[in-house]
Amino acid sequence: MLRNRLKVLVVDDSCFMRMAIRGILAKDPQIEIVGIAADGVEGVEKAIELKPDLITMDVEMPRMDGIAALKQIMAKAPTRVLMVSTLTCEGAKATFEALEAGAIDYIPKNISDSAEAQSIFREELLVKVKLAGSSLIPMGTGIRRTALTSPAAIKKSLFSRKVNCVGIGASTGGPVALQEVLSRIPANFPFGIMVAIHMPKAFTGPYAERLNARCSLEIREAKDGDLLRPGQVLVAPGGRHTTLVRQGAGLMVKTDPTTAFPQYLYIPSVDQMMHSLAEASNGSMLGVVLTGMGSDGFKGMQFLKNKGGITLVQDETTSTIYGMPKACIEGGVADEVLPLDQIGFEIARIAS
Repeated sequence: MLRNRLKVLVVDDSCFMRMAIRGILAKDPQIEIVGIAADGVEGVEKAIELKPDLITMDVEMPRMDGIAALKQIMAKAPTRVLMVSTLTCEGAKATFEALEAGAIDYIPKNISDSAEAQSIFREELLVKVKLAGSSLIPMGTGIRRTALTSPAAIKKSLFSRKVNCVGIGASTGGPVALQEVLSRIPANFPFGIMVAIHMPKAFTGPYAERLNARCSLEIREAKDGDLLRPGQVLVAPGGRHTTLVRQGAGLMVKTDPTTAFPQYLYIPSVDQMMHSLAEASNGSMLGVVLTGMGSDGFKGMQFLKNKGGITLVQDETTSTIYGMPKACIEGGVADEVLPLDQIGFEIARIAS
């Protein structure tokens, strides 16, 4: 029985957090806590010794921080690592650095006296640990290369359709995947790009700034009233849902509180962004779904396909979590399925 359980190592300098995480995970019969560590040095040692299936890793720790520990673990004993991050600007920057160094995902450190906050943390921790435990182990920060297999006939039909804008959705593994995609698109790209990625409010602004510094396109967090412009990428703000509406000849961003769309579990919702963009553009758009857990994006892509738009999704081999792309593929709404390192080039090709 034990051999089938997910073996987890908990690394955190806070005794309270170690006990909180251990207490939550140990109650699940599918999970076995094989060890705890109080800092990065001990975390690296126990990762090598215990060979866990997954590690929960704090970022800020004495002796060796979580990012330094992560890099050593990925070099000496590659393991799935879930970062436990503070909901601050600095916490966001450290988290993105960790994801680029090979972490699978992150969970906001949001334990307080609030019963609701504790419940949210417990549920998110369990879901992300189980999903991360079944994901691919990252091998460094490079992108796995695979051959393009899409039939030429499909490509020709895609190019015949009109595109005026692009919508991209992602979740787990998305921060690194999106950077890979956008870095392949030139600054003179003729259309605007709208992105919805599941992130908390404190993370989307720093993430957009990070992308802007690493890509040729202009990238920033979206705000109410923004127009989708050529060569510009707008990242939907965390903590709210984003809708695109027709404004004269352009497309305008409108953000809404989560209470406006209670049917959506994930925030910001890819389905809401994609559906509204397809409606506002009358289907003259390209929809892209990248790696992520769950099925958010499927209904939006389905609506887009019915409107005559183009749909493209990431393949299983290069996805950290295959949930979102898989839902689109199995639902029959994916026109093309490509490895991550070819998606940016294909976006540029379709738009031209």
